[in-house]
Amino acid sequence: MVKSYETVWEIFNECANNQMRDVFIDEIDLDEEKLEEFLRGKIRDRNAVFECVSRENGTVIYEINASGIRQRYSFTEI
Repeated sequence: MVKSYETVWEIFNECANNQMRDVFIDEIDLDEEKLEEFLRGKIRDRNAVFECVSRENGTVIYEINASGIRQRYSFTEI
């Protein structure tokens, strides 16, 4: 079933003197069953590790480690 999501993609900076992170916000329409497939298309590291957590409010959060860079991608249904 296709749903509308607000997405937040956070890329964490590993530099000791820079604690900022890159944050990208978007809205997408996507089948709930294809969230990880969508992410694998964005994160092109074949060895990336994805950990998924679903919250009670329906938000789906993926913690990602790709090439040693920590990232977080959140899907919140609109």
